Amino acid sequence: MKKLKIKDNQQKKEDQDLSFRVFDLTKENLDQYTIAHKKDHFCIYVIEDGTMQMSVEDKIHKLKAGKIAVIFPEQVSLISNQSIDLKGKIILFEEILFCSDILKNELSTYNVNLSTQLNCTMLAAADFQRSLGTINIIQDVYQNPSLVKKEQARFYIKILLLGLIESVHGLHPIMYQETSDKPIYIKYKKMLNIHYKQHRTVQYYAAQLMITTKKLNAITKKHCGETAIQTIHHRILMEIKRQLMFSDLAHKEIAFDLGFNSPSALNKFVRSKLKETPTQLQQELSQMYNG
Repeated sequence: MKKLKIKDNQQKKEDQDLSFRVFDLTKENLDQYTIAHKKDHFCIYVIEDGTMQMSVEDKIHKLKAGKIAVIFPEQVSLISNQSIDLKGKIILFEEILFCSDILKNELSTYNVNLSTQLNCTMLAAADFQRSLGTINIIQDVYQNPSLVKKEQARFYIKILLLGLIESVHGLHPIMYQETSDKPIYIKYKKMLNIHYKQHRTVQYYAAQLMITTKKLNAITKKHCGETAIQTIHHRILMEIKRQLMFSDLAHKEIAFDLGFNSPSALNKFVRSKLKETPTQLQQELSQMYNG
């Protein structure tokens, strides 16, 4: 699969020394995004007028005026069905601008499913106009960069993203509750993302967290509405979909890579969750990206 790198996206000489880009949302600037790809950087689509369709992993989002979409590094996506009157902005920036010093530190308590929640955000009219004002400042810096202005752009990109996060968590009030078990939930999700291939029992994660399985179930139900085993199965299923869509591995290879004892065990798991076989699921996902 093609992986787009921000360093290769240069439209002027100064770009080689910049960690961000700001472009108009035109057909020419969207051409490279119309096939399934990954990026090594963040990408923000801002829709002022018109519509377009955006596929991210196994989800499809309809983007229209007033919506802002954030694609995280390594997420698989593509753009399609752009309307003739499409107007807006594309902002690209390296991970270090945001993820390293904000998402991983200052906003660690917010770092739960943020990469999916920000894929499609609808802002109130006043908030959207404020965001456009911030984006115009970033674009002005991009067009006429200087050492000081580059630091200003870094600052304004953070302001833009913090505003989006605030709007998302307004829709998810559970994240505002400063409860003592939230750090446990975040630690659990991080552990799950690392160990889901090798360990898929609630007992394992509860033991690592030094809590009971009953306590872990209560925490996951509280913060995401799923039992602990459901979150484990959801993570495995997400990886199955990614591999069926974008890898060249046979179903047997996917099964063993994800810790199943046999291809039939993989088949049984997918059937139990989605009422279809891996082959049917693969065909369905292929139509979404290639149909």
